[in-house]
Amino acid sequence: MPNVNSAPPVPGLAAFNALGAEEAEAGLLACCASRAFAREVAASRPYPDLDRLAEVAEAAVRGLDWSGVGEALAAHPRIGEPPRESGPVAGSEPPGPLETHPERPERRPEPPERHSAREAAWSRGEQAGVDTAGREVLDRLAEGNRAYERRFGHVYLICATGLSAGEMLDRLTERLGNDEDTEREVVRTELAKITRLRLAKLLGAAP
Repeated sequence: MPNVNSAPPVPGLAAFNALGAEEAEAGLLACCASRAFAREVAASRPYPDLDRLAEVAEAAVRGLDWSGVGEALAAHPRIGEPPRESGPVAGSEPPGPLETHPERPERRPEPPERHSAREAAWSRGEQAGVDTAGREVLDRLAEGNRAYERRFGHVYLICATGLSAGEMLDRLTERLGNDEDTEREVVRTELAKITRLRLAKLLGAAP
């Protein structure tokens, strides 16, 4: 009798486990753009399930030195601004999750420049809450972004999935009152949340 408590298989996990180190790291960089993070998580394969991968990824994020966090932050656009990307050639679709061929478990190769297109597409989706925001809120977000960067020296990072522009603005305003050490812990927590969500997207386990 099957174990009813077991989690359903993740479509791209076997493919991810089977990738070469360079390809695995490239995919992981779209989830968290720290090379140290990507190396550590890729080196810990194979993973039995997404939960274990997410645990290792969160530990890797929280274990980064601040320069590694800064490297990851540099890949995130400001809230309310379009992400920067090199992107694929015009007319092509953004790359999807890892896939398997019925007769071949490995993943089809993907040009390196497409990874930034994937990350940009994810950033747009995560910040969908700003799409319907009014000009006043967007202007206040832009002003808040500048104030935050003057105070902390890096982009305001928040796991924006499911949040409205007003909620993002409220949290930005609250966090401007943090001291540097407190804010760095908040940033690590938000980066870990974003990374977990993107890992699920990478492996095809998220809609």
